[in-house]
Amino acid sequence: MSAYRRPEESRIEKIDALLALFPLYSEDLGIDLSEPAGRFRWFLASILFGARISERIAVNTYRQFEMAAVDTAEAIIEAGWDRLVEILDSGGYVRYDFSTASKLLDIMNTLKQKYGSLENLYHQAADAKDVESRLQEFKGIGPMTVQIFLRELRGQWEIQPAISKIAQSTARNLDIDLGEFEGQRLTRIETALVKLGLGYCKKQKCSQCPTQRFCIAK
Repeated sequence: MSAYRRPEESRIEKIDALLALFPLYSEDLGIDLSEPAGRFRWFLASILFGARISERIAVNTYRQFEMAAVDTAEAIIEAGWDRLVEILDSGGYVRYDFSTASKLLDIMNTLKQKYGSLENLYHQAADAKDVESRLQEFKGIGPMTVQIFLRELRGQWEIQPAISKIAQSTARNLDIDLGEFEGQRLTRIETALVKLGLGYCKKQKCSQCPTQRFCIAK
């Protein structure tokens, strides 16, 4: 007979398993969000993730930007449209190469002219909602890109972005109450739930899910 485990022990095991399996996207990319330079790199990565393109291609393309040392606003502007298209193509971002090159140049020029830096944008905002509004003023940045970007900055910046629908849905499958968490802890749990939801729940790969023993929806 298996040993009885209290509900609290089971809850902790569930969260620990989730976090061990699915780190932050920024950690996958080796980005340090505690530094302004890292937050800008995550901004660039979020723009790439925000398109209707595979996660693998977005990751590959971000790495090409990093390898080319085109990972600051100034470097993106200096690179110019032709060079940006080359970098995007080298990462497999072929479907959106022209439009994304134009979008990146427009965003970076506007950022430099209006705020000077991403950190200035944050500090000039009145509150978290204002941060979201200012980011969406950039041509080509919509709610999805803003959600991706700000989710991992919860606990770094003083913001509380809304939890994504896919994270909420996956949390229900695992009987996790997201209202119990805040700050960076919530960030890590939400990101893990997003990865789990996209990689398994949405694709109905229940039999392959590494957290299936905790799932109440199966």
